[in-house]
Amino acid sequence: MRDGWFFSGDKYRVDADGYYWYAGRSDDMFRVSGEWVSPIEVESALIEHPAVLEAAVVARPGADGLSVTCAFVTIKEPAAASEALASELQQFAADRLARYMRPRRIEFCDELPKTATGKVQRYKLR
Repeated sequence: MRDGWFFSGDKYRVDADGYYWYAGRSDDMFRVSGEWVSPIEVESALIEHPAVLEAAVVARPGADGLSVTCAFVTIKEPAAASEALASELQQFAADRLARYMRPRRIEFCDELPKTATGKVQRYKLR
């Protein structure tokens, strides 16, 4: 509770038409190039690709020590995991997302760490 109001920790944005869009939990969001990144938006773009089964996005330190968007992806055909597919997924996301949101790293995994209720445990990916 904050000042008598329930504080859920969820973030929303309002578009020009007055519609509210869910951006994710405030504790899952992170900054890249000074802009807030909603993992849900990046994950939604990635799972539109026909090869992708699931995706989870977190911030990881890049080569310069600054945060970059890192996507952990499970694919429908695990044998197809390759640098070529990672590049294809990066381009696929780039066509759908703002420049600062694009995943700079794609890591393939067999499964994402989840709770008993099926929620992704992002802290384990960080």
